[in-house]
Formats: sequence, C-alpha cells, structure tokens
Amino acid sequence: MKTSELRLMPTEEIKTKLSDARNELMNLRFQTVTGQLTDTSRLPITRRLIAQFETILRERELAAKKEGAA
Repeated sequence: MKTSELRLMPTEEIKTKLSDARNELMNLRFQTVTGQLTDTSRLPITRRLIAQFETILRERELAAKKEGAA
C-alpha cells in the first residue's frame, strides 16, 4: 500500500491496521524462532509498514498540536 493511500485513511483505521501489523510481526517472529517461516521477506515488509503507520499517526498528532497552539 502506498503512503499516499495511507494518508487518506481515517486515524482509527490506521490504528487498527497498526495493531494488526504488530500482531502479524509477533507471529512472524515466533514462526522464525520455531523454524516454520519460509518467506522471511515478510519481516522487513511488516516492520516498514508499522513504521509508516506510526509516522503518519505522529504527523497527525503534531499537526493537531500545532493547530491548537496557533
């Protein structure tokens, strides 16, 4: 999913997807440790997605704070 598409999502949906991505990352880590994970490329993809979600949420938080102060 492109970052421009993520920015159009409502905040609550991003928070839900962030939670889902964190759970997926945890499951991927368990699968790696137990030797069940065959597609290891999903780990960095999931971490990158989590970072994108957190960045967008932080940008919105800072924008809201700036609007409140102005």
